[in-house]
Amino acid sequence: MRRLIRSALFVPASKPRAVDKAAHVGADLLILDLEDAVGPEEKEEARSGVDTAMDIWSASGAIRAVRINALDTQWGQADLRVAALADAVVLPKVQQVGDLHEARSALSTHGTSIPIWAMIETPLALMNLGGIAGATGTGLAGLIAGTNDLCKELRCSAEQDRLALVPHLAHIVCAARARGLYALDGVYNHFRDPKGFRAEAEQGRALGFDGKTLIHPGQVDLTHLYFGPTAAELERAARIVAAFADPENAGKGVISLDGDMVERLHLDAARALLSAAGDNDT
Repeated sequence: MRRLIRSALFVPASKPRAVDKAAHVGADLLILDLEDAVGPEEKEEARSGVDTAMDIWSASGAIRAVRINALDTQWGQADLRVAALADAVVLPKVQQVGDLHEARSALSTHGTSIPIWAMIETPLALMNLGGIAGATGTGLAGLIAGTNDLCKELRCSAEQDRLALVPHLAHIVCAARARGLYALDGVYNHFRDPKGFRAEAEQGRALGFDGKTLIHPGQVDLTHLYFGPTAAELERAARIVAAFADPENAGKGVISLDGDMVERLHLDAARALLSAAGDNDT
């Protein structure tokens, strides 16, 4: 059963109060951040708190992940050792297939097969996206759009409805869908701007993302509102399932429902939606 992952909250590992609060916000994925949110002088202390954070989050119902520093930094390998305590590892600055194989090999030496989430943050990653998404044997679970770094590296702007980023975001979604991976949209930096957040979240959902990465706990409920199935969508899915269950439609590949032609591919999608929603008490 494929669970919904609508909200992925980055939590600075250097802020114990934020770690405590994150356990109660209802996020689907909690990401303890050892990278961007932690200064160089804080890295070692932040790393030492990973086991405590995982314990605090153990009853949260969320997937517990750790974003490590890139493996080619002075902190990456040590981060990966403690990341083995989590349910998943978020690997930043993935640029080629070899980065995933290196991480998987290192994790194996630490006795774990936890999934890897790859952050797509550079032009080279975009050029190699097909190979990254298709990296078999690495335990890749999903792709995360690192929009801040993408804007920086592409020298583009995230303004004007992310016009410059949309082709690249769609590419990330396409690569994820081709390989059965999750796809998460990037963060929205202006956490005091709910109107802007809504516009970006709705755009992300329209592009096909499963959910969105977040920088503030106040964004979690909004994300579930915009990425979770609506009551109308659930009702429609239930009607599709019921219609195909009608003995009169037994064996039919296409039926008419409310003036629309509905195929069995729509039945599969309806069942998946209802199953995922039930798995997350939506």
